[in-house]
Amino acid sequence: MEEVDHLAHERSKAQFDVDAMKVVWAGSKHALDVADRMARLVASDPVFRKDNRTMLGRKELFKNTLRKAAHAWKRINELHLTEEEASMLRLFVDEPSYVDLHWGMFVPAIKGQGTDEQQKKWLPLAYKMQIIGCYAQTELGHGSNVQGLETTATFDPKSDEFIIHSPTLTSSKWWPGGLGKVSTHAAVYARLITDGKDHGIHGFIVQLRSLDDHSPLPGITIGDIGTKFGNGAYNTMDNGVLQFDHVRIPRNQMLMRVSQVTREGKYLRSDVPWQLLYGTMVYVRQTIVSDASKALSRAACIAVRYSAVRRQFGSQDGGPETQVIDYKTQQSRLFPLLASAYAFRFVGEWLKWLYADVTQRLQANDFSTLPEAHACTAGLKSLTTSATADGIEECRKLCGGHGYLCSSGLPELFAVYVPACTYEGDNVVLLLQVARFLMKTVSQLGSGTQPVGTTAYMGRAQHLMQCKCDVRGAEDWLKPSVILEAFEARAVRLAVNCAQNISKAASPEEGFSELSADLLEAAVAHCQLIIVSKFIEKVQQDIPGHGVKGQLQILCNIYALSVLHKHLGDFLATGCITSKQASLANDQLRSLYSQIRPNAVALVDAFNYTNHYLGSVLGRYDGNVYPNLYEEAWKDPLNDSVVPDGYREYIQPVLKQKFRASRL
Repeated sequence: MEEVDHLAHERSKAQFDVDAMKVVWAGSKHALDVADRMARLVASDPVFRKDNRTMLGRKELFKNTLRKAAHAWKRINELHLTEEEASMLRLFVDEPSYVDLHWGMFVPAIKGQGTDEQQKKWLPLAYKMQIIGCYAQTELGHGSNVQGLETTATFDPKSDEFIIHSPTLTSSKWWPGGLGKVSTHAAVYARLITDGKDHGIHGFIVQLRSLDDHSPLPGITIGDIGTKFGNGAYNTMDNGVLQFDHVRIPRNQMLMRVSQVTREGKYLRSDVPWQLLYGTMVYVRQTIVSDASKALSRAACIAVRYSAVRRQFGSQDGGPETQVIDYKTQQSRLFPLLASAYAFRFVGEWLKWLYADVTQRLQANDFSTLPEAHACTAGLKSLTTSATADGIEECRKLCGGHGYLCSSGLPELFAVYVPACTYEGDNVVLLLQVARFLMKTVSQLGSGTQPVGTTAYMGRAQHLMQCKCDVRGAEDWLKPSVILEAFEARAVRLAVNCAQNISKAASPEEGFSELSADLLEAAVAHCQLIIVSKFIEKVQQDIPGHGVKGQLQILCNIYALSVLHKHLGDFLATGCITSKQASLANDQLRSLYSQIRPNAVALVDAFNYTNHYLGSVLGRYDGNVYPNLYEEAWKDPLNDSVVPDGYREYIQPVLKQKFRASRL
């Protein structure tokens, strides 16, 4: 098949240095080089083929995933890859598997919650993958309410052991990835009981399977929970069910960095502050925000490239039809998603810095920034994952009928991504946690306590409650100070209004419950302000490369004004802006779409994704969509035969009206 670059003309329009933008997206030249090498390494290896994934049955699919994970581990060792390179290689293999939970949850749990002695024992085994771990917290009956978990860990002083037990059906561990068929060990979360007293939820390292023949150990019932949403997708992962029947483990397998049980069965708090446990949670959630930008950027890349290739209507005198990307309706749906991908990337970078800063402070027993870090990671995890899941689905619609084909890459990407809205904290529950943090911050405003960090704007609540937006013409909406003040005023007014209404309720809890829908809006407003402010900060940095800063400025303004447009009711109802100013914002947004249009394809090229990683016929780098779509169709197993199986039994009798003679 002739390879023609159908997008070459689009790339020639670019008004900025694409290579420089690639560095900005990657974070550094070094990070770009590592990503580029690992992406090409994976793409060139036939073992990592994934174009047939959606056609495989569950068993075949799972075995294929095991093969890829083993091959990846082999290559990591053969090439002596660094931790950074190994992590990047696993990213580009692009297949959910047990290794995600081993490296992403099990290892961090031991690092964050294990004593030095426990880390010395378990981490070398985990790093060499001589044991494979998962994170067994969620149960059949409880997910978000961790304090409601039912699994018990009862200390037996006679044997110096904990007895891990599932007392009810709903206490079955349910959902942990890697648990169903692979993990040999788990970080299990259970109610610690000593001398009849319940000390709440604690972590324990529990061996699940024999290291000789992989059979479940006595007292353990374990298996896979079944097929999940979508073809291929998350069905590569063995999400599991686990029940314990009085399973005994040594006392020293309780994760004891923060609290411990003595040989006599006495429960003690260690000198290490319990707040350190939040470090792991902050780490995991900031990685989820970074993953959101990757997933949304993939979908946007596919939709932008295909929108430039696809032509429909508008032909006159036999000339070419109009590129779909030139329709304003397409731009108004697509370009905010492109801008969001960049926005989430930069707020993800900032969260990495925040995590490093909090970790450093925690080690010095400084917990002052922990509540804010917890609120930021909870809120941004919720906001970015919800927006990304919705954005991937919108990109599928933007690709028309062909977006519904598995070969477009979008249905599987959506099915793989959408559980992020639930795992590591249900998105609504997380926003309510942010709302509690905001209500506490508002309640302290009159006490002389000055808000800091991402809530510093609340220190100017008096001004923000009364200020009028300084917009007289559409171009005023390009001023960072104007955008920030509008977003700050909206966030403060929504939060203060909620606090005032809660104060009128019979009790704070009753008020919080009654106003929970309003509180969600206040939390969203606060989180969107953080994203806008971090995007503005990024643009104000010294960014090398011809035209790069200008493009980022346009993307930043598109993100901010598209959010303003979507939540116009908030801005108008709270009096932050007038209806005339709202109209001017829309005028400016239309103008920004026209400015970004010539650069759209180059802006998704800056993500530097290989065709293998994108996994989409529609999003191919060369734009040669139709011949490849046609070729993909013939690969479907249904096309293995011209006359389908079942013709004689089920089709012929219908056509020939021979129902009596058939076996129907």
